[in-house]
Amino acid sequence: MTDDISTLDKSLDDWRALVPDESFDVLFKHATERPGSSALDQEKRSGTFVCAACHLPLFESSGKYDSGTGWPSFFAPIAGRLGFQRDFKMILPRTEYHCVRCSGHQGHVFKDGPQPTGERYCNNGVALRFVPEGEPLPDLRD
Repeated sequence: MTDDISTLDKSLDDWRALVPDESFDVLFKHATERPGSSALDQEKRSGTFVCAACHLPLFESSGKYDSGTGWPSFFAPIAGRLGFQRDFKMILPRTEYHCVRCSGHQGHVFKDGPQPTGERYCNNGVALRFVPEGEPLPDLRD
């Protein structure tokens, strides 16, 4: 895939028909799943984490680590795959990130992660899909 990623223009009704309710609520209503509820938090195999909505690869397993927070955490995304915005929902400002292709909410990034980046991308598991190494990545949704 090239760095020139086209954005999708789907309605919320279109996305609702494509993803499970719990994923839809996180991706497009900015909900947060309960900590410890995602099997992806304990996923340790090599592979790729793709957006649960549009299937754009967002993280490689080499960038994943156990943050102890109860959510899948990464210290680096695949370059150019995330967009960012400020979030004031918890009173103090946080940096929210989303899939650059479908704008699906993934989580928040904090500056308390491991080196080499010092960042922690705290992701909702239901916003991702894991593809083990050796298996084909799903086709991008149109």
